[in-house]
Amino acid sequence: MASRKRVFVVGVGMTKFEKPGRRADFDYPQMAKIAGEQALADAGIPYDAVQQACVGYVYGDSTCGQRAVYGLGLSGIPVYNVNNNCSTGSTALFMAKQFVEGGLAECVLALGFEKMQRGSLASHFDDRTNPMDQHVMTMMEVRGMAKAPVAPQMFGNAGIEHMEKYGTKPEHFAKIAEKNHRHSRDNPRSQFRDVYSLDQIMGAKTVYGPLTKLQCCPTSDGAGAAILCSEEFVYKYGLQKKAIEIVGMSMVTDMPSTFKEKSMIKMVGYDMTKKAAEDVYRQSGYGPQDVQVIELHDCFSCNELITYEGLGLCPEGKAGQLVDAGDNTYGGKWVINPSGGLISKGHPLGATGLAQCAELNWQLRNECGKRQVKGAKIALQHNLGLGGAAVVTMYKKPTDLKAPAKVPIGRFRSDSVGSAGAVSDDGGAAAAGDDGSDNAGGATESVGDKLKATAVFEQMKKRLNATMVKKVGVVYRFDVSGGAGGAQASWVVNLKQGDGSVTEGKYGSGKADCIIIMKDADLIKLMSGKLNPQSAFMQGQLKIKGNMMLAQKLGALVQKKSNL
Repeated sequence: MASRKRVFVVGVGMTKFEKPGRRADFDYPQMAKIAGEQALADAGIPYDAVQQACVGYVYGDSTCGQRAVYGLGLSGIPVYNVNNNCSTGSTALFMAKQFVEGGLAECVLALGFEKMQRGSLASHFDDRTNPMDQHVMTMMEVRGMAKAPVAPQMFGNAGIEHMEKYGTKPEHFAKIAEKNHRHSRDNPRSQFRDVYSLDQIMGAKTVYGPLTKLQCCPTSDGAGAAILCSEEFVYKYGLQKKAIEIVGMSMVTDMPSTFKEKSMIKMVGYDMTKKAAEDVYRQSGYGPQDVQVIELHDCFSCNELITYEGLGLCPEGKAGQLVDAGDNTYGGKWVINPSGGLISKGHPLGATGLAQCAELNWQLRNECGKRQVKGAKIALQHNLGLGGAAVVTMYKKPTDLKAPAKVPIGRFRSDSVGSAGAVSDDGGAAAAGDDGSDNAGGATESVGDKLKATAVFEQMKKRLNATMVKKVGVVYRFDVSGGAGGAQASWVVNLKQGDGSVTEGKYGSGKADCIIIMKDADLIKLMSGKLNPQSAFMQGQLKIKGNMMLAQKLGALVQKKSNL
């Protein structure tokens, strides 16, 4: 068997994770562009240097992966669409690592994103076998089915089993959630950054069993990315200072014990985690005792506790003692989920594994500011998806790479780009709204002097006529954002009745056959004929909702000559 190549992560990026639907300008192409551009800038390489791309997402149509990377470039490289439930991001990372390790590519992009619906996860295909049917049947045989969302039932029942077998208390699960919420305070990319007392966490609304609302991860929108490469590529582009080596990685899927042993702990992935961890320890030559920082899959606090044992951080049944000793936070044996974990940072399914990767790379590069784990040299990652797959990864800051003499030709200097403190989605310092504030919505009744698009629609009113209505026959809604002070508004252009009409309203309001979503400056260029609609669409400057074919009639509204 040919020797395997060493694999390094040389650039990472991620968006701020958001509550689903909070930002109107945050569809998956925008998320992917932000995370991908951050990773490329972090590495200081052009997109043309990437030879393959592995793109993960759970909810979306086929080839969303291709659409996601269009914002980075149209270079013709192979793009693989990956779906592996909550372990999707790490699965894309695992695939990218194999391509480099096997000598199939020198540089690969791993990208993951998710645009989610609010509320609990649900199946979207009711006319075929659900891939979780055996898991649900096992739970029903062992614990029955309650009137609660399925996922917290499964992990909550695993927690109950642990309590029954080992005497674990509800407080142990709550302490984990308290720790993760506290850690998220120092992570500007975290969906939530509120700190809660143990009493507040235990007193929150019960979801199922020992799990309260504050012990359950939220649904989220967001993306993460990583650039993986060979040792030769590291030297070619002078990336020695950025390079973090993947010294071990394993993916394990369900085994007979998942169902046959009638154990909820086994059913939610304990044995997958244990085997994957053992594989990684054998591959790397390092064990839990060598690790300083860990990002693991805390979809629910019960799962974090069980995973301590699966990863070998403590013997079976002793995770409660680990929690009580404070060995999962700063000052203890390990700092676990310094990012805030899924519980507080958020959980956009396809992005989670790559967000974990980003956090651990920042930690090993000493770029995490207030949440930095002192002396971090080796890091461990665990990402779990029911259905099922567990992916465990070991990272190490290499000490045997020769320092670069100079920045090679073709590489961009990026010493401060893509670090853990750079959270802006547009390259600036803001972490929320376009104006740097937390105002992502808001009223739009008096934005006329803040949006240049107002002039476009005032002129449009004068040009509408019955002939245009007869020719077009469409009701458009233009959702425009990015004005001064974060101003945004919507205009409904009715080209179905009479001589046509234009009505201004609150952002996102008004029924239409086709919705056009754009930034204020881009709309001005489009409507004045200075921006090609097809180019704008391909570059993510123009987003369409509804019947895409109707957008082709937009040309009737574009002014060939304009003073705008």
